[in-house]
Amino acid sequence: MMPITKKTIKEYADKYDKGVIGSFDEYGEKELKEWFIDHRYLDKEKFIRLGKWKSRRPIKHYESNNDSLIKDITKFSLSVENEEARIKILFVLKGVSWPVASTILHFAFPNKYPIMDFRALWSLGIEQPKSYNFNFWQSYCEKMREIAQNVHEDIRTVDKALWKYSKENQK
Repeated sequence: MMPITKKTIKEYADKYDKGVIGSFDEYGEKELKEWFIDHRYLDKEKFIRLGKWKSRRPIKHYESNNDSLIKDITKFSLSVENEEARIKILFVLKGVSWPVASTILHFAFPNKYPIMDFRALWSLGIEQPKSYNFNFWQSYCEKMREIAQNVHEDIRTVDKALWKYSKENQK
């Protein structure tokens, strides 16, 4: 389990950033953040980019969604107040699982939602469940917000640090 201090979060987040300089990960993240400044939905192109950024394995599933469905589902998700509806509606899109849905919500609401990732769970000492559910998701969001607040960093910085710590230490 990662020691959660401002110093370790900063150290591992910096290592993460240095490791992605000039990569698809760096440019993809920047592009998605910029997109959501002016848009409250994803089109097919951005949806596929986001999916590839999070996990390339289901690319055929991402591509099988039509543009209109992607726009309608993501527009609804990003406009509704109910958090359970906000995340669960995204599962209508082929290829979207809890980690991908969390990534959509993270980029749309960067100060509110973390990215669900097995590496972050491992770094926090949270056992990987057999399957995710809304209560697990909600608890994970609360934990990540609490950590971010305690170390005076944003959620993405905490995400990066936890991911990098796992990458270096998980066997």
